[in-house]
Amino acid sequence: MAIMNVIVMVFYNHIICKFSKMFKIKTHIYMYLSLVFFGCDNNEDSMIVDDLKLNQIQVIGSHNSYRINTAIDMHNLIASFQPDLAQDLDYGHPILETQFSQHGIRQIEIDIYHDPEGGLFYNQRGNLFIGMPVASGIEELLSPGLKVLHFPDIDYRTHYYTFIDALNAVKNWSDQNSNHIPIFILIEAKEESLTSLYPSLSGFTQPLPFDNTALDAVDAEIRSVFGENLDKVITPDDIRGDNESLESVILNGGWPTIGESRGKIYFGLDNGGTTRDAYVLGHPALAGRILFTASDPGTPEAAFLKLNTPTESIADFVSQGYIVRTRADADTKEARSGDTGPRDLALSSGAQFISTDYYVADARADTSEDWTNYSVSLSGNFIARENPVSGSGNFFDMEIE
Repeated sequence: MAIMNVIVMVFYNHIICKFSKMFKIKTHIYMYLSLVFFGCDNNEDSMIVDDLKLNQIQVIGSHNSYRINTAIDMHNLIASFQPDLAQDLDYGHPILETQFSQHGIRQIEIDIYHDPEGGLFYNQRGNLFIGMPVASGIEELLSPGLKVLHFPDIDYRTHYYTFIDALNAVKNWSDQNSNHIPIFILIEAKEESLTSLYPSLSGFTQPLPFDNTALDAVDAEIRSVFGENLDKVITPDDIRGDNESLESVILNGGWPTIGESRGKIYFGLDNGGTTRDAYVLGHPALAGRILFTASDPGTPEAAFLKLNTPTESIADFVSQGYIVRTRADADTKEARSGDTGPRDLALSSGAQFISTDYYVADARADTSEDWTNYSVSLSGNFIARENPVSGSGNFFDMEIE
């Protein structure tokens, strides 16, 4: 090797290794330069981080990401007849832009209700019992289209009243941060109401069923925000190509790379059962659909699995090529008890999406014995890391941004 090349190699090796930590150079740039100039670990065969596949990373997600904690009077009302439910609901989130920018969240969850005529959720009838106006006065709730809320009449506080509002928030942030790790949006189509839970009750909002028309509306509203060509959306068609089975593609390494997916969004349907089956019906292997479905392994549309309870068996599915979402905590229990067992198992399982309500600890931990400093993050507070099960093994201690 010429003496000039040796000098250049030594110079770049020293400068990059020292100052990449100080100034947190983008990981893929750092790895590229390291490879070009023989790198900090002298591994010339290492691939750059952007060559990792979509299923070879792990990120933190937020649960019911749109939700604002219930007002204190409503919380007390719920506690008066369902104290356990009141505890379960005692959490909330900041706006999506804050979750993305300040907390590194790269998977979110949005609950939607069908409202084709508009106005179905304009009245918040639980307010009658706490001396608040029943009419919300929120103009967005009068417009036709999918609405975002957790539960009608009693648990309706949200940063985004419509599905389109939430999608626009994601798109606007994405456009301004166009090199971001792809964001996965899990959508739950909901039909729950007080009447469905307590049939003896009457006079409360009755949601509409998620029939084929409602499910088609999900895709239509996504297209209305991201465009008919869906350039910034990763769809099942993108993965499957001309193959008959989406599952066969992903089981044979068919997920796109991080480099190919930067700045993009992809969607999953949280529901199983009849709602999922209706979404798949007429769309073999999800042909023409936008959402990946939580389908059973062995079906042609299976690529994404929802396994909310963390178990060691998740690693088996991850190693096969599936993308998995699990939860580190639920119903505020871990934040109250400090139990980190489910969190640690979720992280080690290789599930690509680790969903939590506590990417930062509950602030009440400083003032109340009812709460602990429990929180969920990747080692080093990374935005994303190489997957401990399905990754290449080359970048596990490095942040992927």
